[in-house]
Order: sequence, then C-alpha cells, then structure tokens
Amino acid sequence: MPERITNMILKLPVNLPKMFREPLHLYLFISICFSLIHSNPSFSQTDSLYKYLEIAANDNPVVQQKFFEYKASLQKIPQAGSLSDPELSMGIFLSPMELVNGNQLADIRLMQMFPWFGVLKYAKDEMSLMAKAKFELFRDSKLQVFYDVQRTWYELYKIQKDIIISEKNIEILKIIERLALVKFRATPSEGSGATSSNTVITSGSSQNNNAEYQGMQTMSTGQGNSVSRSLNQASSSMQTNSMGSSSSVSGLADVYLIQIESSDLEYNIELLKNQRNTIKARFNTYLNRPASSPVFTYENLAVDSLGLSLITVSDSMLSDNPMLGMLEYEKQSLQAHEKMIKRVGYPMVGLGLNYSIIGKSIYSMGIPDMNGKDMIMPMVTFTLPIYRKKYNAMQTETELLNAAKSQNYKAIANSLQAEYNEALQLYQDSKRRIKLYSNQYQLASKSLDLMIKSFTVSSSGLSDVLRVRQQMLDYEIKQVEAVTDFNTSVAWLKKLMAISQIQ
Repeated sequence: MPERITNMILKLPVNLPKMFREPLHLYLFISICFSLIHSNPSFSQTDSLYKYLEIAANDNPVVQQKFFEYKASLQKIPQAGSLSDPELSMGIFLSPMELVNGNQLADIRLMQMFPWFGVLKYAKDEMSLMAKAKFELFRDSKLQVFYDVQRTWYELYKIQKDIIISEKNIEILKIIERLALVKFRATPSEGSGATSSNTVITSGSSQNNNAEYQGMQTMSTGQGNSVSRSLNQASSSMQTNSMGSSSSVSGLADVYLIQIESSDLEYNIELLKNQRNTIKARFNTYLNRPASSPVFTYENLAVDSLGLSLITVSDSMLSDNPMLGMLEYEKQSLQAHEKMIKRVGYPMVGLGLNYSIIGKSIYSMGIPDMNGKDMIMPMVTFTLPIYRKKYNAMQTETELLNAAKSQNYKAIANSLQAEYNEALQLYQDSKRRIKLYSNQYQLASKSLDLMIKSFTVSSSGLSDVLRVRQQMLDYEIKQVEAVTDFNTSVAWLKKLMAISQIQ
C-alpha cells in the first residue's frame, strides 16, 4: 500500500499547482500520505524464533559435542564398577615331569583379584558424579547457544527494522520533495505575472507624466505629484520582484535539502544491509546451516516478560546455574575418589584354582588308585601395599584438587553475580528507554503535524519539518533498539537462571 501511494504521488504532473493553493487541501493530502505509509499491516512468521531454537538444539555442533561427551561419560560407570579380568595361565611340559603318582603333563591356573570392600562402589559413584557434571556442562552449552541465537536474532530484527524505517522515511521525503517542487514551480509564475503587471503600470505612468510635462510646463505642482506616484509604483514593483526571487531561491534550497536527507538515508540503508548479511551469516552458524540461508524476523516485536521477580532471579541463579552444578558434582566426585583411594591402600585378595593334568606312569611306586589322577588345588593370594608413599601422594592430590574446585566455585559464583548485575542494568535501562522513547515519539509526531500545517500555509518552514521528521526517525529507531535490548536482557537473565525454552 505505501509503495502504491508513493508512486502515485511521484507520478503527479508538475503543472498542477492549483490543487495545492488551498492550505487545507495540502495539509489533508500530506497527513493522509503519512498515515497510510505508517499504517502498513504487520506480517510475522509464526513462532519463527522458537523454531530456530529447536533447530539449534538438534543441529548445533557445540551442543551435540557436549551431548556425546555426556553419553560417553555414562559408559565409564560400568567400567569403574566392574572387577578386573581374571587371569588364566597354562603350562605344558615338553617332557612329562615324573611324580610319585604319575607324570605331570600340564598345569592350568585361574586367578581372580578382588579389591578391598567399597573400592568398586566408590569408583562407580565417582564416575556417576562425573557423568552428572558432564550433563551440567551439556546444559550450559545448550543455554549459551540458545542465548546466542536469541541475541543474534534480536540484532537481526533491529537491523531489519532500521532498514524498513529508513525506507519509509525515504518515501516520505519523496512526497515532501514532490510537494516542494510543485510549490517551487508555482511561485515563479505568480511572481512573473506580478512583475509584468507592475511593469505595465510603471510604463503607463511614465508616458502620462511625459505628456503632462510637455503640455503643461507651468504646472510644477501637478508635475511633482505625478513623478512621486511613478516612483512609488516603481518601488513596489522592485519589492514584488525581490520577494518572488527570494521565494524561488528558498524553494530550490528546500528541494536540495530534501535530496541531501534522502542520499544520507540511502547510504545508511546500504550499510545496514551489509551488517544484516554479516549477522545473518553468524546466526546461521549457530544453526549449522549455510551462511546464505534465509532468516525470518517478526514485523513487530512484542516486549518479552521475565515472569519472575528480580530477587527470585538472583536466588535461582546460584542454585540452578549449570556451571555451579558442574563444579558441585566434580567436588562430590573428588570426595568419592578420596574414599576410594583410602581403600585402594588396603590389600587386594585373589582367589584362584590350580589344575594339574597327571598321566599314568608304569614306574609309579605310590598307591595304585592315585596313579594318573589329576590334581586340583584352590589358591588364595594377597597384595602387600607396603610402599605407602604413592598412596599418600594420591590422597594429597585429591585434597588439593578439592580445594581448587572450591576456589573455582567461588570464582564462577562471583563472575555470575557480576554478569547478573550487567544483565540487570540492561534490563532496567532498556525498560526506562522504552517508556521514554515512546513518549518522545508521540510528542514528535504531534509536533510534526503542526509543522506540516505550517508548511502548507507558506513555503517556509520545510527545514523545521525535516528536523522534526529526523527526530521521529531517531526516536523510532531508538525505541526498536530499546525493545531488542530489553528482550535480550530477559534472555540473558533466563540463561543465568537456567530456564530453557526447549527441553
């Protein structure tokens, strides 16, 4: 609709100045054009941001990497909770060994080692807690990617909205330029008519004065009155010509001023389009798509809602943040590792069985029934952990790692608190800016209506119209920026609280 109106206005013939000679008609015409251009119905892609979050959750390489690392860590649990493999040894005598009750042909031994009580349990607990830490790391990566997707999408929306607003303002400037051209071309014709009329009047007066001067030389009083009238008429003619020339110059300057404003907007639009391509390429990397893939944004972005009090945000940030949860699980796993190390320093027990294959011997001097009978021997073995230095070092290592985790926990908690203060500042500042720029835009709009009405009455005041129009453009862009900053701060706070739109 706005494009059709603009094209219709731009195609108006220049030789129609009469339709703009009535100030009321001109004011109504400009007002209708402004209202139609700014009443463009919005069209939005339904739940486009939600769909992009789904794509990022399923296809983002970083999220998938952390997920596979978590799945891999789950496989360490059965490894840590299992016994060591049993040992089987076999020996064959190349020359049978003569015994009292026969000849020994081979020897088979099977041995299974068992750690001290509780070692496998604590090892399994350690790996289970490490897997939970990996899951928290996966959650953190997903929350970070979701925040990056939303922040970049809001940046893209802001750039797109700035382009649309600038293009609309170029259309409005073209309308004003067309009206200024019509008034500029209408002004010289009126001035020239007045000039010619005054010239006729002046020449006629001069002829009459010459006739009176030639026919009546003695009437000096009448001659003086005639000359005085001629001088007054010539002076008024010069003033009229000067006013017409000044109006023409002012109208042409207004046209040039509008063209300067339009060129600046067109240059700014090209810069914004380059920024849009860069941001779109970065956005598609989060979704693991080609950089040139299209990205849809809303026509009008609604103000998001946090849904919680800021005090609740601060409390839940420390209790639900995945990075702090990861460190807590790592500390618990180190505690389980410490308990396991204490029991590793105890002896290990091995249970086994030795089976000897005995062949019959013709020279056996023992009991005949025992000749050639195989022997089975149960076995028990123990490890002797007498070198305590390595076990003490393992214990000290675990304690130092646990202390390091505690300090890392405090550091990340302080970093999150600082990040929370930054997000809170952006939240409160953007909230105030939304209200401020909304009021400023309404006041500038009312001021523009008055300026347009003043512009329709006389050809002066176009610079004021452009200045107020520029203020409206600035306030509209700043209002969009404030809304995107507010929604970004809401997404930031939800990230700190570990609130995810996609599970």
